[in-house]
Amino acid sequence: MRAPARVMTSAAAAAVLIGCVSGPAASKGADETRVLVFSKTAGFRHDSIPEGIAAVRELGATGGFTVDATEDAGAFTSRNLARYAAVVFLSTTGDVLDAAQQSAFERYIKRGGGYVGVHAAADTEYDWAFYGGLAGAYFQSHPAIQPATVDVEDRAHPATSGLARAWNRTDEWYNYRSNPREHAHVLASLDESSYTGGTMSGDHPIAWCQEYQGGRAFYTGAGHTKESYAEPAFRQHLLGGIRYAVGEAQADCRPENGYRPLFDGTAESLSAWRQAGPGSFSLSEDGTLTSSGGLGMLWYADPGSGAGFGSYSLKLDWKVAGDDNSGVFVGFPASDDPWSAVNNGYEVQIDATDVPEKTTGSVYGFQSAELKKRDRALNPPGEWNTYEIRVEGERLRVWLNGVKINDFTSTDPARSLRDGHVGIQNHGSGDEVSFRDIRIKELPVKGN
Repeated sequence: MRAPARVMTSAAAAAVLIGCVSGPAASKGADETRVLVFSKTAGFRHDSIPEGIAAVRELGATGGFTVDATEDAGAFTSRNLARYAAVVFLSTTGDVLDAAQQSAFERYIKRGGGYVGVHAAADTEYDWAFYGGLAGAYFQSHPAIQPATVDVEDRAHPATSGLARAWNRTDEWYNYRSNPREHAHVLASLDESSYTGGTMSGDHPIAWCQEYQGGRAFYTGAGHTKESYAEPAFRQHLLGGIRYAVGEAQADCRPENGYRPLFDGTAESLSAWRQAGPGSFSLSEDGTLTSSGGLGMLWYADPGSGAGFGSYSLKLDWKVAGDDNSGVFVGFPASDDPWSAVNNGYEVQIDATDVPEKTTGSVYGFQSAELKKRDRALNPPGEWNTYEIRVEGERLRVWLNGVKINDFTSTDPARSLRDGHVGIQNHGSGDEVSFRDIRIKELPVKGN
């Protein structure tokens, strides 16, 4: 069955507590999500902090979570932190927690707590290795406030799914002491040619996420200016990061390196794809492919050789409008007949309401997904999901939003996965399924 929609219910009006919020833990209702905003500074103090607190309060009031705010590090006790689904470090600076408070926060994260770092959260706790890993990178320097272009790399994560591929805005753009790309999932990066003062040699992450020692972490380098917190796009960016951190939205936050695009949202990249059978896919201005009609399939034909793939990791982002049907085909021979893929390949299904062996994450007709894991990982209609489909020899594994939900081995010689094509299905006139950012990483060939 379809996983329940993760839509937050309305909570009490957000409260701002300027003093300590520690003390006996409040009873947490089943429909209440609480977020703590922490903005203590022991170094430079940003004058945008009040605007930041107010913005998070407003996001909570409309998004269905309660907000407390404090600058008292005494709030960092195990008992008090247990009240919160996530803690937002809002432009904190310097050494803001003592050893006992650090230990309490470490335990909180390891028990599944959420962390959101905003701007100068990277200019915090330089001598605390756990925090440095959680934040992802430490601040090094910054040029003057100026406009720049942010390249949005992940268009499925709730923090970036609503942004244009190129996000033009003004802020104070941090340089970092290290590049987080190897251990965190980069959501957006700076185009260093679009402004002056970037020092990261052209690979300049500015927002990222990760699962860290049991918890969820999101960081954005934006948010220096007061004006940021009135900017609709930035507010949506911040809200998406909070929703991920508290577990109300799912995303694949594993590091992602070494992929090349098969479809990057442009008409040029679409020229390598061929429609088999009836129906079609339409390409929108924001680089989204949406199905109509069918039963057909859009499949990739290598523009150089026309060859298929043998051992690879295929990633793509998808979204359903409602109770819709589609799928991703792998391991089929080149053909303009969509039934060739059905009869000679395998389909990783998209349809959360079908029977187990024909539902989202299943290898259609052959093996169900692990449904409890699938249900926890699945975002509801209207929100983006990410598949990784990994083929090695005759083994096919499926990850949904970073969670492995299927591990299948083909034993049918007529459906060998060792050399085949990939495609996306347009199922029928009543099915509206969208796709973005189809990319592949070819892997060393392995046997079973």
